[in-house]
Amino acid sequence: MSDILNSPAPQQKLQRVRGTRDLMPQDNLIYRHIEETAWSMAQRFGYQEIDTPIFEFTEVFHRTLGETSDVIHKETYTFVDRGGDSLTLRPEGTAGIARAFISEGLAQSIPLKFYYSGSMFRYERPQKGRFREFHQLGVECLGLETPLADVDSILLGWQMLQNLGLAEKCTLEINTLGDSESRLKFREALVAYFSKYENDLSNDSKMRLEKNPLRILDSKDPGDRKLVVEAPQLQAFLNDNSRAFFAQVQDGLDRMKIPIKLNAQLVRGLDYYCHTVFEFVTSELGAQGTVLAGGRYDGLIEMMGGPRTPGIGWAAGVERLSDLLDLSRLPKPLTKLIVIPADPSGESRALTLCTELRKMNYCVEVLWTGQVGKRMKKANSLGATHVFLLGETEVLADSVTCKNMISGAQKLLKLADLYRMTTFDLV
Repeated sequence: MSDILNSPAPQQKLQRVRGTRDLMPQDNLIYRHIEETAWSMAQRFGYQEIDTPIFEFTEVFHRTLGETSDVIHKETYTFVDRGGDSLTLRPEGTAGIARAFISEGLAQSIPLKFYYSGSMFRYERPQKGRFREFHQLGVECLGLETPLADVDSILLGWQMLQNLGLAEKCTLEINTLGDSESRLKFREALVAYFSKYENDLSNDSKMRLEKNPLRILDSKDPGDRKLVVEAPQLQAFLNDNSRAFFAQVQDGLDRMKIPIKLNAQLVRGLDYYCHTVFEFVTSELGAQGTVLAGGRYDGLIEMMGGPRTPGIGWAAGVERLSDLLDLSRLPKPLTKLIVIPADPSGESRALTLCTELRKMNYCVEVLWTGQVGKRMKKANSLGATHVFLLGETEVLADSVTCKNMISGAQKLLKLADLYRMTTFDLV
C-alpha cells in the first residue's frame, strides 16, 4: 500500500469517479429545498431525524437484503478495513436503522418514527437518473401493526409530493404480499411452477429458486419475464387475515382521497416484506420511473436478531425528485447586496457594514480589489440589487453611498439611519 501511495502520480487529468457527480450550487439549492420540504412534513407526522453510519459491518446488509439479491450479489461496495473487518457502504437506509434499533436497545420505546436522508452507494451501470453514489430520504415507523400505520405512511409520502408540486405527475401503485402463512403457500406454488422450467431460467433465477423464488418475479431477464407471465398469482393464496388487512389499507387511502392503482405484479423480493407494498411512479423519467417506494416489513428486526417488531416505511430518490421539480417553486434567494470599499479607509469599515446588513437578513459580500468601475460590473453580474460604496468621504461623514443597481438611483445615507431601516426601499 505504501508503495502505491508513494509512487509518482500518472500524468493525466483527474476526473470524477464514474457514476458520481459534483453537486454544484444550483443542484444543492434544489436538493436542500426537497430535503427541507420532506423534513418539514415528516415533523408534522411526528417523525424524528436519525443519522446512521455511512458504512456498516457487511453482515447488516447480507442478513437483511439476502445473499441472492442483486444488491448484495452485484452492487454493494464492500471492502476489508485495516482491522480485518468486512465493511459495506450502505446501499439503502432501512437496514442501518433496524440495526440501530437493536444495538441501541430501543425496543422499550416503541412506537418509534424516524426520518433520514443521505448518500447511498450501489455499483450499478450509470445511466440517466441512476448513479453509483445517490441520495435518498425516507421514513421508518417501528412498532405499529395496524393497517392505519400503512395509510399514514403513504399519506406522508403523498403530501410531501404535493408540497413539492409533484403529486399530479405521479401514480400510486399498490399491492399486498399477504402474511407469512399466505407467502409460504405462494412460495411452494412458485417453486413447483418454476422447477418445471429450471433449465430455461437465467443463472440468477436458478439461484433464487432455491432461496427465494419471489425474487424471480423481479427478474429483468427476457426469458424469465416470459415465464413469469404464466406464474401463479399471490392473490390466489391470500388468507382471510391478509385480505382484511389490505382492504383496510385501501379503505383508508380512499378516505384520504389518495388515488391508487392496484398492481398485482408489484412485489418486494426480500424476505422481510409483508402485506402492503407500494410505489409512486411517473412516466416523465423514462425507465427510471419509480420516485418513492416502500412497504411493510414485520419480519426485518427479528431476522436481524432483535425482538419481533412490525415496521412500515418508504424511501424516495432525491435525484429523481430533482429531475421532476419545477424550478420556479424554489424559494426566493436572499436579496443580494455588495459592499465596495473605494480606498483603505473604506476597507476598515467594510466588514462592520456587512455585519449590520447581514443582521437584517441580507446576503452581503465585499468586493475588495480592482478598479471601482470593474467591481460595479461584477456586482451587477452577481445579481446585486444595491451596492454600498465606502470611501474617505463616506467614512468621515459616518455615511455610505447606496446605489440601486436596477434604477441607477444613488444617494448618501447616514449609517445610523440605514441600521434603523426595516425595509429596503432605499433609493
